[in-house]
Amino acid sequence: MTTTLKISPIIGNSQARRAAAASFFGSMLEFYEFFIYATAASLVFGHIMFPEESDVGALLSLATFGVAYIARPLGALIFGHIGDTIGRRATLIISLIMMGTATVLIGFLPTYHQIGIAAPIVLVVLRILQGISAAGESAGSASLTIEQAPEGRRGLFGSSVTSGVAVGFVLASLVFLPIMALPEEDLLAWGWRIPFWLSSIILIVAYFIRRRIEEPEVFAESRRTGHTSKMPIVAVVRDWWRDLLRVTGACLFLAVQALMTVFALGYVPATTTITSSDMLWVWIIANAVSAVLMPVAGMLSDRYGRKPIFITGCISLAVSVFVFFNAVGTGSLLLVGLAGVLTMGVCYSFANGVYPAFFPEMFNVRVRYSGYAISLQLGLIVTGFTPTAAQSLVGVGVGPAWFLPATLGAALALVAAATAWTAKETAHLPLHELGTDRNLRLGKRRIS
Repeated sequence: MTTTLKISPIIGNSQARRAAAASFFGSMLEFYEFFIYATAASLVFGHIMFPEESDVGALLSLATFGVAYIARPLGALIFGHIGDTIGRRATLIISLIMMGTATVLIGFLPTYHQIGIAAPIVLVVLRILQGISAAGESAGSASLTIEQAPEGRRGLFGSSVTSGVAVGFVLASLVFLPIMALPEEDLLAWGWRIPFWLSSIILIVAYFIRRRIEEPEVFAESRRTGHTSKMPIVAVVRDWWRDLLRVTGACLFLAVQALMTVFALGYVPATTTITSSDMLWVWIIANAVSAVLMPVAGMLSDRYGRKPIFITGCISLAVSVFVFFNAVGTGSLLLVGLAGVLTMGVCYSFANGVYPAFFPEMFNVRVRYSGYAISLQLGLIVTGFTPTAAQSLVGVGVGPAWFLPATLGAALALVAAATAWTAKETAHLPLHELGTDRNLRLGKRRIS
């Protein structure tokens, strides 16, 4: 008995590290894809995927970015069901392959001048496939990681998901910088394709790491004892609908990321002498800082609780959005850089580093994948169209042209903070007790 107790933590930690690595690389691929598409949508697709005479090419291009977020709830239903009934591992491998394949194929897509209206149609189809697969990736990675993590360290291990996001951003930015230095003719002809092709390298690495992970013991035990849900979505809507809505609302802070990395990437060069390359460097530095601070946020949440760290991050984010856009108004690269690092490198990190543990902990193991996936993707629909909404608000009303876009971002962050305040603190609950209180209040009725 004593020997087992000494060995089990070692085995558990090994599995936890492997799960964290698998989540890290999967998230890296997801956000590498996110940012190269966002960059291409902001700077390239408006010129090559739509008619030249179109006055709304830029707006339509940004709209294709948002299309993936409409598809994500469908992906959440599909992959959530598979993940809660068959297993986390197989589901994550499928979502990884789908996401990577769609991303590489975009790099081979002919332009509007070559195949006409078929170009934007195929682009939208591939973007939808990216959205469906991303829904399975993010929820599955977080669920798997916290279920494999040692007790008392779920926040730290969960932060590996969003740390992978930050590194994926840095990697995508570094890839795009030399591409953006190309002459415009070369950039629009072939240069933009290279980042999409290079995603195949991350796909291969992530695939071989993911093949080695095992099912979390808590899920395997639930399946052995016949306690898995036959229809997880039914159980989630019936018994966890409050948490479904709660996570959906708390996810709204993620829209600030799209506001900063998609909308601002086009807005800042258009209104100041700061170039797109300058802004990429700002976001590279901010995400490098974020990659360091998110594990710190995860550790702090393990010690002090998820709610205080998450809410503090959201409120500070709401304030810093105005700081950033006010700095943009000065036209100073130094001030914009400092404000950008403060907003996305520091404030955003304290919410972003906590939510991969905080949100899935609200659901029981039998419905965790589905519950988290569906609520996350419903919230992310707002994120997908935030750049388009911000673009349409520029110059509307009184005050600086950026005031309403900044207000939009700040308001969403504050809604997320208020929603999280209503949640139950989960940091110090044992893994097997997460999400069980709902069933106890319902008379322990069997989940469908």
